[in-house]
Amino acid sequence: MNTLESVMFPVKEIPAIWVDKENGNILKKNTGHKFIVREDTNKVLSCMTNDYKVVTNEKIINYTQTIVEKRGGKFKEAEMFGDGARSVMKWHFPNEKVTVAENDNLHPEIIIKNSYDGTVGVNVAAGAFRLVCSNGMVIGVVTNEYKNKHSIYNVSLDDLEGIIESTIKNTKHLFDNELPVLMTTPIKEKHIINFIKMFPMQANSVVTQRLIVDNPKTFWDLFNVGTNVLTHHMQRDVESTHSIEGRLYPKMRTWANDEIANA
Repeated sequence: MNTLESVMFPVKEIPAIWVDKENGNILKKNTGHKFIVREDTNKVLSCMTNDYKVVTNEKIINYTQTIVEKRGGKFKEAEMFGDGARSVMKWHFPNEKVTVAENDNLHPEIIIKNSYDGTVGVNVAAGAFRLVCSNGMVIGVVTNEYKNKHSIYNVSLDDLEGIIESTIKNTKHLFDNELPVLMTTPIKEKHIINFIKMFPMQANSVVTQRLIVDNPKTFWDLFNVGTNVLTHHMQRDVESTHSIEGRLYPKMRTWANDEIANA
């Protein structure tokens, strides 16, 4: 896990030029592209068109931190991938919670993804997430989502404050309606099989062992198995972990609703 400061490294834009050797070694300066370079390491993070607008992690963090702190939120974790080409930053609101069982609480959380390689724009997911232990667990349901492409025509972050505000307000209502369905709907063998397929092959033994120990009966039980595996047995610095976290709750919700619809 990284600090906020570690993902606030400076980047610069360098025009992409080339020499046309077939036509007299003419220097081509207007290629319509540029390199995005990490200044502290001189690592080339990407080559993008000139229409690509760099939105730095530092700008996002400074904007978000002010909004979150005003509402009692705290920084939780940050991760970098591809030498900093992609980053995930997370804040949570420990004073806001929904109790789903004894000693089991859900907290509003803001997850912001950004990239310098064009794979994602400024992607903000806001929802109620499970705060299980101190290693940065992020599992839950997205109540709002905001996506902003890195374009010279679209770089505003003004929607973020509204997303944070509505997240805190809507968390309890959302889980009052969805959690009872997960807690009362029984799972079938096909759900166990599909659940195992969600995890990478190298985690199969851990997932299977956890399924045997916990013996889940409902979708909420199955969700808890996934929570345990992701919390205690998956690496936080691997992108697949974050991908599974984002898909776990929606899968449980979809499977449960399908069972009810087909009953």
